[in-house]
Amino acid sequence: MSANATLLDRIVFNPVLCEGWKPYMEGAAYHLGNFFLLLGFMGGSGIIGSIYILGFLGIGFFCAALWGWLDACGLDIFIWNILLVLICLLQLAHSFYQLRKDALSEEFDQLYKQVCQPLQVPPQVYKEIVKCCEEKVLPLAKDQTYALEGKTSIDRLSFLLSGRIKVSQDGQFLHYVFPYQFLDSPEWESLPPSEEGTFQVTLTAEADCTFISWQRKKLYALLTKDRYIARIFSVLLGYDISEKLYALNEKLFAKFGLRFDIRLPSLYHVLGPASSDTEVEKEPRECEEPLVPSCHPPTFVQTAPAAPRARSLPSHPRRSRPDSDLSGEDSTSLVLEDFAELTGSFMDYVSEGEYMK
Repeated sequence: MSANATLLDRIVFNPVLCEGWKPYMEGAAYHLGNFFLLLGFMGGSGIIGSIYILGFLGIGFFCAALWGWLDACGLDIFIWNILLVLICLLQLAHSFYQLRKDALSEEFDQLYKQVCQPLQVPPQVYKEIVKCCEEKVLPLAKDQTYALEGKTSIDRLSFLLSGRIKVSQDGQFLHYVFPYQFLDSPEWESLPPSEEGTFQVTLTAEADCTFISWQRKKLYALLTKDRYIARIFSVLLGYDISEKLYALNEKLFAKFGLRFDIRLPSLYHVLGPASSDTEVEKEPRECEEPLVPSCHPPTFVQTAPAAPRARSLPSHPRRSRPDSDLSGEDSTSLVLEDFAELTGSFMDYVSEGEYMK
């Protein structure tokens, strides 16, 4: 106890002052070593930060070993610093091995920069996504089919990296799939996980292509386990499907030169088989029967509120609209009868080259 009190008294209360400073400095190696140690302790986190720290610490310990050997003439100083240098070198080798092991190929690195980096997806999460597809880049030769209509089963989800894929149905050209787009996003979204189905379109390579593919069961297991990855795929698939839908909508035209708005209600019913005039005229007679408690007008728009019963339409055909300047009219000013005169479709193109114009 007295020894501890004496040591405390010498350090705190009665510190021993230096009687005289040494007339010479420790040398350049000593100061350079401390400078590198300072730089080393300013490193960050992660593998890159670890390499930075270990690199500067190793240089600093080596300078300290030179100082101990040349200036201080201390064997213990030299041995300890050499051991520290060896430890830093071993740890550096391990860090470089981990960095090389976790490095992705050029295709996956470019995919991250183009798709995931704008969404601020962490690299570790991206590696989990890449690991699910086994980090394989699959080739698809020119004129080779990825899927056949009514024959190929929907058992995977693929993403195009390079090339161009033509999508057709019943021999009719629909649209192209370009790099960094899903090949089968509509099939993925339309088919529940517990069901099986086949492609309704044919996908053919227009050039030499490369793509990555996730097996359906493995990807569903990953999405169920990680909700953040599930949200990423939900965003990417939704964007991809909307791009395909708008690509088709760009090619839908009317003889009046008007462009459709896909947000219009009941567009499906209007473009489908139209009801005959006899069915429309039958409604008022059905409403007059006493057995029916209430009558409802024919509903063309499912989301529209109920309106008062309208008079039956005249049996004579509606006159066609004169060809005039319709530059001031857009799709939002159309009425339902305007759609009855449509003659255009998605397929009315002479060649596939017109689609690219």
